Amino acid sequence: MHDLVIRGGTIVDGSGNPRFTGDIAVDGGRVTAVGSITAKGREEIDATGLIVTPGFVDIHTHYDGQATWDSEMAPSSWHGVTTVVMGNCGVGFAPAKPDKHQWLIGLMEGVEDIPGTALAEGMQWNWETFPEYLTALEERARTIDVATHVPHGAVRAYVMGERGARNEKPTEDDIARMAEIVADGVKAGALGFSTSRTILHKSIDGELVPGTTAEKDELIAIGRAMGKVGHGVFEMASDLRREWDEFGWMAEMSRETGLPVTFAMLQSIAKELPWEEQMSETARANAEGANIVAQIAIRGNGILMAWRGTVHPFKFKPSWQAIEALPWEEQWAHLTDPAFKAKLLAEDNVWPETDVMPLLMAVAMGWQLQFEMTEGFNYEPTQAETIFAMAKAAGKDPAEYAYDLLSRDEGKGFIYFPILNYADGNLDFVQGLLNRDDTVISLSDGGAHCGTICDAASPTYLLQHWVRDRARGTVTLENAIRRQCHDTAKLYGLDDRGIIAPGYLADFNIIDLDRLQLGKPWLAFDLPAGGKRLLQKADGYVATIKNGHVTFRNGQMTGALPGGLIRGPQAAPATAALAAE
Repeated sequence: MHDLVIRGGTIVDGSGNPRFTGDIAVDGGRVTAVGSITAKGREEIDATGLIVTPGFVDIHTHYDGQATWDSEMAPSSWHGVTTVVMGNCGVGFAPAKPDKHQWLIGLMEGVEDIPGTALAEGMQWNWETFPEYLTALEERARTIDVATHVPHGAVRAYVMGERGARNEKPTEDDIARMAEIVADGVKAGALGFSTSRTILHKSIDGELVPGTTAEKDELIAIGRAMGKVGHGVFEMASDLRREWDEFGWMAEMSRETGLPVTFAMLQSIAKELPWEEQMSETARANAEGANIVAQIAIRGNGILMAWRGTVHPFKFKPSWQAIEALPWEEQWAHLTDPAFKAKLLAEDNVWPETDVMPLLMAVAMGWQLQFEMTEGFNYEPTQAETIFAMAKAAGKDPAEYAYDLLSRDEGKGFIYFPILNYADGNLDFVQGLLNRDDTVISLSDGGAHCGTICDAASPTYLLQHWVRDRARGTVTLENAIRRQCHDTAKLYGLDDRGIIAPGYLADFNIIDLDRLQLGKPWLAFDLPAGGKRLLQKADGYVATIKNGHVTFRNGQMTGALPGGLIRGPQAAPATAALAAE
């Protein structure tokens, strides 16, 4: 008798091969048979008419704090994700000297929009070194597996103190110590190292992330240290300034160490290189022996603007700033007062001193770039859905229309503003990227941007929009599953998952594809200290299974917590090697 048998499902096994109908047997948390299975299971699931996929692997998240106190790991776990890699973009909480706790919280709050009060209350800080942080993560059972990078910002501050925090140039001894700490972290089980090199990433005090202006010698020394350990992904978010020659040193490092280097590839106002040039440079470097992989987003990286969110178009109006610190009930009383509304709409914006003024102006007045977010919104809106167009059709000024939109449903309305990846007003360019071997689906930012972004739902969007609904051209189900399961796992050396075959981890999703539907986002205040976060659920997930245990049924957590910490690369099962011979 098997522990679990899933019967009669349409199996999309993660390899990219055609789907087929069959059964899956599970024993001891692993797949033991796929095909026609006559033996019974202690638990059986009828998947007739449903698709069965591997569990989704999300390699770009920021659950570094949440993973220390939370076992559910929402919202990623609500969207079929069974493995996450966190510690991206050079920010994290280890190594951490006791006097740097609040500073690291401020860094994460500024870069990733995670409430500092929630982090301060939620984390116990029962670690100092990175290996100790991994041990702390290991103490908690979860619905999913977690893995992490060693973050550059924390390492630099640990070694260099205020000099590191201020992005000063390190000494040779500083570089050697940083490389040693990264190597120790990778030996202890980190899957790689991450760094940030973009002006968009700043602490809550407006300071750039440590390492933003790091030079080639520092970066390559860290890469070499990982190379000596024998594994590790070098992950980077960068503005790709031409004078930094990012592709030059990335290629050099990858060729020398044999390790993959991966970077965030976006249509971005901050990047000097157009996306086409980013991809051509990637292809050129790889043709010369490097292993560079572009992380791509599958929809516009857009902020959701709301009265109670982090940002909205009226944030720079004096009348709003006068009530910004008030409790919501008092804010709402003002917002529904016609006199207050008229006064606010008549005011000029008061701009802060900033080096991203074009972005702030687009937030406050970019009506032709912002979209009305309605029920069933598909995240690939047309110009007819802009605030400008909708206001014109309604005979209203765009600012008034936006004000009224945000005030719908007792102040729970949303405006969608795709600041990245939507320069063409569509996602056509992404379709080609989804079929390239030098790209990987990423950039969901699960657990981060709590008051502005909810892209942890990206795996669901991949199936709903890109596979099923998109009128401008779709991708195949088989390719989508391979990209979100096998390819993401493979990049990080997690060769024990992402495929449905004997010997692999029994991580699955059972999905009613016809019924799959993203719900409307909402703001919850359920983090420690009442911290806020944007959440979004989906219908259509009949079951999510981790290590052979059902963790979610029809979107509801079962209480099973079979997930834990991943330490280092995970070897493919021996059965996979035999099958390849």
